[in-house]
Amino acid sequence: MTSMKQELSTNAYPGRGIVVGITPDGKKAVTAYFIMGRSSNSRNRVFVTEGKGIRTEAFDPSKLEDPSLIIYAPVRVLGTDTIVTNGDQTDTIYDGMSKGETFEQSLRCREFEPDGPNYTPRISAVMHLAEGKFSYEMSILKSNHGDPSSCQRFTYSYENPKAGEGHFIHTYMHDGNPLPSYEGEPTLVEIPEDMEEFTKLLWENLNEENKVSLFVRYIDIATGEESTAIINKNK
Repeated sequence: MTSMKQELSTNAYPGRGIVVGITPDGKKAVTAYFIMGRSSNSRNRVFVTEGKGIRTEAFDPSKLEDPSLIIYAPVRVLGTDTIVTNGDQTDTIYDGMSKGETFEQSLRCREFEPDGPNYTPRISAVMHLAEGKFSYEMSILKSNHGDPSSCQRFTYSYENPKAGEGHFIHTYMHDGNPLPSYEGEPTLVEIPEDMEEFTKLLWENLNEENKVSLFVRYIDIATGEESTAIINKNK
């Protein structure tokens, strides 16, 4: 198990990232989502609340170029399930699960992003809270080492997660041209007890030049009560 400080401080460009886990006391489900950017279009964004979820929007609408891959709802809530993704597949999962499909089934119609030569992976997660129990799933849809003719699909399920542990998945291994897709299973990471502490740790260790926005949510597993933090570099 590693720390999020170690994971973020040693990587100038993990891209977009999702963390899901549970606090050391076993009482709160935790998720975090961050976005980064190298282009002016990617950096021209903020997180805003939308219902129980969030969406991205242009900080300066007059400078918005192509909105197709940067404007979306990263977080949506369906009943007691919380969906977190790095693209408009949030809506795909929401619609699929609304019709009785599983998390994995709902993503069968999607692939990596059409932004060659990077072919950015689509990373997704869903948190299940019901009757005082918590489990979660994570997914990555990626090209075959940069070959867009083949989509590789990986889904990871975590039942009865161990207190104080979580998993971290992100889009890129590091900076580069083209950007190298994430490899391997989601990384096992420590989850702190305090939301404010965790939010500060994440934001301070994201690369200063490239970080854009951060979302963190702690959910009481017994009651469903939520606490949320949002930080935007653009103010």
